[in-house]
Amino acid sequence: MVSAAEQLAANLKFSTFAKAGELKQRLLFTLGALLIYRLGTFIPLPGIDTALLAKLFESAPNTVFGMLNVFSGGALSRSAIFLLNIMPYITASIIIQLLTSVIPTLETLKKEGESGRKQINQYTRYLTVVIATVQATLTAQGLNSSALEPGWFFQLTTVVSLVGGTMFLVWLGEQITARGIGNGASLIIFAGIVAEMPTALYRILEQGRSGVLSPAVILGLFVMMVAVVTVVVFFERAQRRLTIQYPKRQVGNRMFQGDSSHLPLKLNASGVIPPIFASTLLYLPATIEQIVGKSSETLNQVLTLFGPGQPLHILFYIALIVFFCFFYTPIVISPKDTAENLKKYGGFIPGIRPGQRTAEYIEYVMTRITLVGAAYVSAVCILPEVLSYQMQAPFYFGGTSLLIVVSVTMDTVAQVQSHLLAHQYEGLIKKAKLRGAKRR
Repeated sequence: MVSAAEQLAANLKFSTFAKAGELKQRLLFTLGALLIYRLGTFIPLPGIDTALLAKLFESAPNTVFGMLNVFSGGALSRSAIFLLNIMPYITASIIIQLLTSVIPTLETLKKEGESGRKQINQYTRYLTVVIATVQATLTAQGLNSSALEPGWFFQLTTVVSLVGGTMFLVWLGEQITARGIGNGASLIIFAGIVAEMPTALYRILEQGRSGVLSPAVILGLFVMMVAVVTVVVFFERAQRRLTIQYPKRQVGNRMFQGDSSHLPLKLNASGVIPPIFASTLLYLPATIEQIVGKSSETLNQVLTLFGPGQPLHILFYIALIVFFCFFYTPIVISPKDTAENLKKYGGFIPGIRPGQRTAEYIEYVMTRITLVGAAYVSAVCILPEVLSYQMQAPFYFGGTSLLIVVSVTMDTVAQVQSHLLAHQYEGLIKKAKLRGAKRR
């Protein structure tokens, strides 16, 4: 039997969207905020020599700086004030989320509802300032050689500009979340990645025009892109649903039958966190060597063995992704907390005793699906390695950037549909009230 929500979803038309005034306002606000972000990626840092920076960037495209340039929408290559993007805030959020599982005070705040969430958000902002300051200081030292007037004053203004730009993006992301559509922080990263896609397509076509890539290879690349996106959408939506049964209950003199529902366990519950951590750790030695400007024979050998496209690089990349998938998934979905909540509200998995046995069963199921999810994430993330160093394709097709684009698109579309459904429900309720008034 089709539910009412499914019937409404099937009947959603453009006319429904045209009548949803609040949704249009939210969409316009979101687009305006993202436009402000894109404009900020073209505002250069004070006192920077963009020509020298372009040479520095071309010499190290495959370090963390290269990955950051993708996430920042090209702000790094343009030496813009939004160079750090909102990544310090993402890092701080991940750290705070990890700490809530080991620090009792933070765990208590997490369970206090809205007031606890606000306090945790405030701690996240404080940590963002610290992380952004550290990253800005290292970046200022690396950019010092590209300054018109190198020195402490340039480094100080660079740190202030970068930290200020990051905190402005944090505020802008919170405004999008509150007054727009979708998660603000995710949409800012999404906008930066999507903004660089036309450049990647142009490079592919230019390589075809110059004879580097044959027309058959270019056509195969586009077919592969569509296929990979389809696979990512499938796996991101994949769930293992555990049947949850609720017993009969009596309210007053009436007996209500027991309900049944599902506990959805995502195949990739950890999202893009594992590849972000894995990439950062792999590129850390090369990035430190670039910032310090000094190198040794041993470090050069290590960088050569673990360089992008090398077998050891791919092997350790996969190992780190699998490790972080298994490490982070229980933090996102705690089997113990889930089992306690089910027991608290009277729910149980048929055939499984409530409490500890339920937690063990959920953990068993999560381990099995996480293995499949880790294999899927690893395959998507090593795709850029093959394309970049075997077929000379753009660096960022696949990997973390593709996962972010697909997941953010799916979440945003789901929120738009939710607003449309809510608007249609309101319309039905108003019509029902008018009919009732007329009958009276």
